[in-house]
This record gives sequence, C-alpha cells and structure tokens, in this order.
Amino acid sequence: MKMAGGFTGLSCAAAALFAFLTYRFIFWPALLSPLARIPNAHWSVPFSRLWILRIRFTHRENKTLFAVHRRHGPIVRVGPSELSIDDVDCVRTVYQGGFEKTSWYSVFDNYGAVCMFSARPSAEHSARKRLISHVYSKSYIQSSPAASAQGHAILSERILPILERSAKDTQLPHGIDIYSVFMAATMDFIAGYLFGLRNGTDFLGDKAYREHFLELYRARQGYGYYDQEMPQFTRFCRKIGIPFCPKWVDAANKELGDWCLRLCDQISASPDTTNTDPRDEPVVWKSLVGGLRTDETTKGKDSLLYPAVSNFRLSVASELFDHVLAGQETAGLALTYLTWRLSQSLELQEKLRTELLGMTPNMRQRPDGTIDMPDPKKLDSLPLLHAVLTETLRLHAPIPGPQPRQTPEAGCRLGSYHVPGGVRVAALAYTLHRDEVVFPDAEKWDHTRWLPGTGTEDERKLQNRQFWAFGSGGRMCIGSNFAMNEMKLMIAAIYSNYTSHIVDDEGVANQSDGYTSRPANEQLYLRFEKVV
Repeated sequence: MKMAGGFTGLSCAAAALFAFLTYRFIFWPALLSPLARIPNAHWSVPFSRLWILRIRFTHRENKTLFAVHRRHGPIVRVGPSELSIDDVDCVRTVYQGGFEKTSWYSVFDNYGAVCMFSARPSAEHSARKRLISHVYSKSYIQSSPAASAQGHAILSERILPILERSAKDTQLPHGIDIYSVFMAATMDFIAGYLFGLRNGTDFLGDKAYREHFLELYRARQGYGYYDQEMPQFTRFCRKIGIPFCPKWVDAANKELGDWCLRLCDQISASPDTTNTDPRDEPVVWKSLVGGLRTDETTKGKDSLLYPAVSNFRLSVASELFDHVLAGQETAGLALTYLTWRLSQSLELQEKLRTELLGMTPNMRQRPDGTIDMPDPKKLDSLPLLHAVLTETLRLHAPIPGPQPRQTPEAGCRLGSYHVPGGVRVAALAYTLHRDEVVFPDAEKWDHTRWLPGTGTEDERKLQNRQFWAFGSGGRMCIGSNFAMNEMKLMIAAIYSNYTSHIVDDEGVANQSDGYTSRPANEQLYLRFEKVV
C-alpha cells in the first residue's frame, strides 16, 4: 500500500510537471502571451528560436524578413521574444525613443573595452557621443581646414594619379579593381581624419598591404554569429575547449587589433604640437582624448566614463578601431555600387559631369594634374550628385541588416500591440527601402526619384522618412556627414575628369545578405578614360 501510494504521489508530481511545462512552453507563448496576437513568421517561432537562428546562420535574414513582412504586415514575431518591424512609426518609437541596445552588440567591443557603438545603456552612449559628435557634424566638416587639406591631398596625390596611370597603361586592358581602390581610399580618408594624414594610412600607395588587410578583414566575416546569437552557450563551449571560431580567425582579429593599437600608440607617444600643417591634424583623436581627460578632471569616479578613463589606452583604441573599420567598409561599398551604376550609362555620366563642372571652383584637373577643392556647401547641394548617391544607398545599403534594440521594462506600444519589456525588436534598411508604396518599382535603381520636382511634397517627405541607410535617432551613424562628404568629393573628382566603363562586374549584382552587404566576389573592374 505504501508503494502504491508512492507511485500515486510520483504520478501526480509528474502530471503536475507535465501540465506546467505544457502551459509554460506551449499554451502561454502560443495563446496567452502578449506577443501571441502578433503574426508569426513561422509556426515554430512562439516556442523556439531555431527558425530565425537557421535563417541567420545561412545568411538569408534580410530577404526572408522582406518576404515575411510582405505576407504578414509591418510587425512580425520571429522568435519567442523577438519582433521584426517594418513601419516608420514603429521605427520612431524604438530608435528615437532611446530603447537600449542588446548584448548582440558586445561583439563590437575591442580589446575588451566598450566603444560608443557597442555601449548598451543609452546614458553611457550619450556621454561617449558628446566627446566627439561636434567634429562629425556637417558644419564642422564643411568648415574644417584639416578635412579640406586631407581630402585634397588624398584626391590629388593618391586617387587621381592611380586613375591617370590606369588610363594610360596599355598593359591594363582589363581596367582596375575599383572595389579595392575605394576600400583603400575610404581607409585613408577616415584614418587621416582620426590620426592626421602623416600618422594615418596610405592604403592607396601600398597595394600589397591593402590586399593583405582586406584578406584579414574577410577572414572575420560570419564568425560573430555565435557570440551574437548564442553568447552564453558559446562562452560555455569555450570554457570546455570547444571553440566555434577557428584559430586563424582569432589570429586575423589579433593582427587587425594590433595594427590599430600601433596607430594609436604612435600618435599618443609623440603628439607633434608644433606641426601647423592642417593635413596632419588628428581631429577625432584630439577631440576624444581631450574630452576624456576633461571628464576625468571634472567628474572623476562619478563619471559614466570612469571605466574608459581608468583603462585609457585600450578605451581610446577601441573607439578609434570601430571608427576606422566602419568608416572604411560602408563608404567603400557605397562608392563601388555607385560607380557600377554610373558606368552603365555614359549619358548619366555626362549629365553629372556638366553639373560638377558648373561649380566655381570645380575639380577639373589642370595640365600639371593639380585640382581645386570645391566649396563644400555647393558640392553638398548639387541635386544630381545627391540623387545618384542617395539612390545607391537606398538600393545597395552597405548595412541593410537588422539593428536590434530591447523594449523597456515597462513595455511599449508598437502599432496596435502592447509589447512587454525585454523583447528584442529590430528594423532593417533592406525592407524599409523596398516599400513599394514609398518607392514604386523599388528593385529598380532610379536616381530620378530623389531629384527636386519629382513627385509631390508629401511623397518626398515619405521617402526621406523611410530612408534608413544611416539609421535614425540618437544612435544613428555618427559618421554619416563625414561619409557623405568624402563620397561626394571622390565622385566629383573622378567624374569631373574621367568616364568609367565596366570590364568585369561578375558577382556585383549579387549583393550578400547580412548585417553588412558586399559584392559576392568583392571586386569590380572598371576602365577609366580621361575626358578631353
């Protein structure tokens, strides 16, 4: 009888456990959770993250979410506690509402130190941003002697001579790999602005090291997945000797990190205060270091940035490493796709050249190869130049993937749904930029949609609201003004003097699907002809 009673008690406990597990992992997420009213991207998402994890692992997230939103609407559930949004009002709520970042961004820490981009609390991000935001403002860049002098030197002494040699060299009928050239140029631009031209890089001049650097950078691609999507499991596996990241990837990361640390140490060890050449002014480094020192003096341990001050060397390096890598890749990708599009139409190139040469001064080379720098405000206001660049950033956004945030503890309202706290929510440029209501024939590259006089005023406002190449809100890309300025300068310098023709664009149309998006073969061969 005692044994029978024991079995009965055990059976009741098992039944109770089964009922609890059924309620907790089936009925609650599928029927009773506040998220249960939101359309599911897949039948399994209320119960498991496996569907979205598989989509991300196989590099199909952007296109899959685009198709899901077309079927189910602007707010879709993609995991037990994860949403995808494709609505500008929801985007405003999340990104202008200051929702915190998630641990997904920890992979962007460098040297074990947080940078502005990876900082999770908004307050810490804002404190870091205040140190350098002024030197990235449009007004500062357009009036900066350093930015102008650095741009002039890179264009006249590095980029244009490369195109000149390629146009004259009969041994180069296949043209030059402009993808590699732009990756070099954007690195030299951003490194010059960070460290000064003398202490920066010369990737345009050192092709061998440039190609080595790009190979190291390629080695990293895709290996942040485990740390971003399964951080606890990944850390546990490392502890028991099961690394998901190959040793050669760790070696590539270390070499890249050491490279940036050398740049930082070099200027920190011998800041030349007597050099008056504006080309050599380390604009961002000076602002960052000066801001941190001031914060240390005025606030001490009470500062939100005290951890950065107490680990000064690595904190500075972490911040600048993030700037130099992001500043290179995003602008380099956009320039590659813009020249690819322009190279498909000599008529459009001629219209652009007419607009560019209408500036006074313009960037037409003199017989000795020298050029003038245009008025930055006039360059920025050129309608056709702005239209072709903006349309390229729309259709070929360098960062088209989701930008995760976390709903606040008290929850929020997205559309008609109440969303509880702690839910991961993300919008992505890929879907926002392909809304057929806002961008008719959205898969077509059509620069005219951005030209003044095209469409109604309301339609143009909708386009600008939906444009998300640099994100939005307080955490939008801090380097957007710098990127637009350098890209417009490079396109102006090139197409004021050359026409471009496609030689080999295999893989360019096949842009990869991921957080960042590159040409499949990471190359584009163009032939340049000097305009007479």
